[in-house]
Amino acid sequence: MFSHPPFPPPRIGAVRYLNTKPLVHGLAARGIGVRYDLPSRLADQIAAGQLDVALIPVVETFRQADYRIVSDACIGCRGPVMSVKVFFRTPPDRVTTLAIDEGSRTSAALARILLAERFGVRPRIEPLPIEAGLGDTRADAVLLIGDRALDRGTGAGPAAARSFQLAWDLGDEWCRWTGLPFVFAVWAARPGIDTRATEPLLNAARDSGRANLAAIAAAEAAAHGLTVPQCLGYLRDNLHYELGPREREAISRFRDLVAKMGLLGESPASPGGRLRTATAS
Repeated sequence: MFSHPPFPPPRIGAVRYLNTKPLVHGLAARGIGVRYDLPSRLADQIAAGQLDVALIPVVETFRQADYRIVSDACIGCRGPVMSVKVFFRTPPDRVTTLAIDEGSRTSAALARILLAERFGVRPRIEPLPIEAGLGDTRADAVLLIGDRALDRGTGAGPAAARSFQLAWDLGDEWCRWTGLPFVFAVWAARPGIDTRATEPLLNAARDSGRANLAAIAAAEAAAHGLTVPQCLGYLRDNLHYELGPREREAISRFRDLVAKMGLLGESPASPGGRLRTATAS
């Protein structure tokens, strides 16, 4: 059961995609306001002090060492995730350009790591604006995340994908390669933020969401161009919401690979590769 915090809660931000719905279930009804945005923008907002707690790309917890993971709720997978995909016009070992979804940070690093570690390629990175689709870039490979990767009118459907010869589900690729689950996003807090009342609320929201996946699917399917069974299957079978020991092991492995690639001080989604600071334009 939810309980109201004894004092005003921190400013909270969450990913606006379908995969977040089970993690925020019931928060609004309990008077907990949540700001929704892209993963990359949430990372910028918490870095700029505009948010106190946010569901941010896990790679940002590597780059900001003073962030604290404040809940055992997460967005992860233990196999195909369905909503994080790389589409290839050429074989992976011949990729020279990779277009990166503007909303992505963790998945952008993951795509680069898999290409480098498995095929020895380090493509030039191009940004893909959030309103653009697969047909708006001529890059050899294109990364789409979230609702765009699920398709249904966002440019990743069968017609748009005809010029591509291969598609990776990045969750599945990582799990098969490492034998570990993968964690895309975690609840994190800036330094100095008191989250003693917030953490149990976030955990309870996740538990409530998992217990009500069928209701969430029925409410959200049409808005995302999915049937209710498709939506329920995605939320129930493709996503994992708990940060357990294996997930923490996977985060540690991913961090080592991010460091090995020299991406700790970089933003993979930016053309120049540098991480924007809170004061950058």
